This record gives sequence, structure tokens and C-alpha cells, in this order.
Amino acid sequence: MSTTSITPELGHLADVPMSIEVELDRRVLKLLEVLELRSGTVLPLAKPAGEPLDIYVGGARLGSGEVVVFNDNFGIRITSLATGTV
Repeated sequence: MSTTSITPELGHLADVPMSIEVELDRRVLKLLEVLELRSGTVLPLAKPAGEPLDIYVGGARLGSGEVVVFNDNFGIRITSLATGTV
């Protein structure tokens, strides 16, 4: 990303590393269910295929996006940004 799109007030923070997370789903399991997990276990997701995924930066919701395939890898295309984000 170019630093030209950063406001002058934030320019000194341009090189600060930030953790970006994309949340596919969350689920609560009982301890017994966790102990029974094995390689090959399938955990059904609450979200249907094609639903937007939430994107977090530093623990705060940045927006949402959709899964895409890019050069044989999975990626996420940002489709909306939360109000008040940079």
C-alpha cells in the first residue's frame, strides 16, 4: 500500500505492523467434544457458503470481505469497510 493515501497525522505510523484476522466462524464446544477431535474431523460452520467474512485489525472490526482464489491461493476481497475506519 502506498503511504500517499495516509493522512499526514498518521504518516509516522505507516511502518507499524498490524495483525489482520479474517473470521470464518466461531463455535463453542464442550471439553469432551474438543478431546474427541481427530485429524479428518469436520466441524460444520454456521455461515453458509458465500456469506461475507468479518475482517479484524488489531482486534477491531475493519469490515467484511469475500473469499477469492488468487494465483492458486485463497485470499479475501474487501467488500465493505466499517464506518469510521481509515
